[in-house]
Amino acid sequence: MYELVQVADHTYYIECPAKIGIYEDTDGVYVIDSGNDKEAGRKIKKILEQKNWTLKAILNTHSNADHIGGNQFLQKRFNCPIYSTPMENAVTENTILEPSFLYGGYPFSALRHKFLMAQPSQTQNIVEAKLPDGFEILSLPGHFWDMIGFKTPDNVYFMADCISSETILNKYHISFIYDVKKYLETLDYISTLQGKLFIPAHTETTEDIAALADINRKKVYEIIELIVSFCQTPSTSEEVLKKVFDYYNLVMDASQYVLVGSTIRSYLSYLVDEQKLTTEVVDNRFLFHTV
Repeated sequence: MYELVQVADHTYYIECPAKIGIYEDTDGVYVIDSGNDKEAGRKIKKILEQKNWTLKAILNTHSNADHIGGNQFLQKRFNCPIYSTPMENAVTENTILEPSFLYGGYPFSALRHKFLMAQPSQTQNIVEAKLPDGFEILSLPGHFWDMIGFKTPDNVYFMADCISSETILNKYHISFIYDVKKYLETLDYISTLQGKLFIPAHTETTEDIAALADINRKKVYEIIELIVSFCQTPSTSEEVLKKVFDYYNLVMDASQYVLVGSTIRSYLSYLVDEQKLTTEVVDNRFLFHTV
């Protein structure tokens, strides 16, 4: 774990639960995401020192805690700038927003932990970053507010959380999605990309991103059909959530309740907007009903 892997002349990643990218420029390196906590930050620091690299900046793909957890440690040690999109920066600077958003109110103590709430760090807009020639920013919305990815001049793509592996989807079925429509559009977009290597954060690297995107797309439509079938009987979002957990034999705890629950509510919103579901209030119960 935390092994440095070189994949091109100047492009590397650190093998860890949420892969960390590194691009070596002439006078230092850019780190893409920073892992899930200060221990990940320490691991990055050790690698930088071993390679005698200067940290120029951290580029965050998005503000999920497992991607920004090392930010504060590294920023304090190296006084480095951190860049992402404005929406993601708002959460990175005010990390209570992530569990608050997921829960839909002030999060109780079991939700205020490092996996949902990183230590805050100071950020800047990604458009202000002075990136190397040939370095590209990719818009990858859907999974989170305004997630981005990066293409290095070596033609290597860092894809953040826009896709899950087939193994993970077959085991857990529900990957976190904030905006289903934009997520599907992102899957269509990445299917058109050509590159030397694609590095998703939570699955194996691949040279064929389109095949993996298709697997993720099929799972989204499977869940859409499932929810539509469940709502043949008018149901609250909580009732739909229970039916999904039961159908896939998932085990609920506090974190899964808010992560999967938020995702199911996003599916319900998508289906209402697509006029596949209608809503009504009956006996003070907010119900979703298949059209």
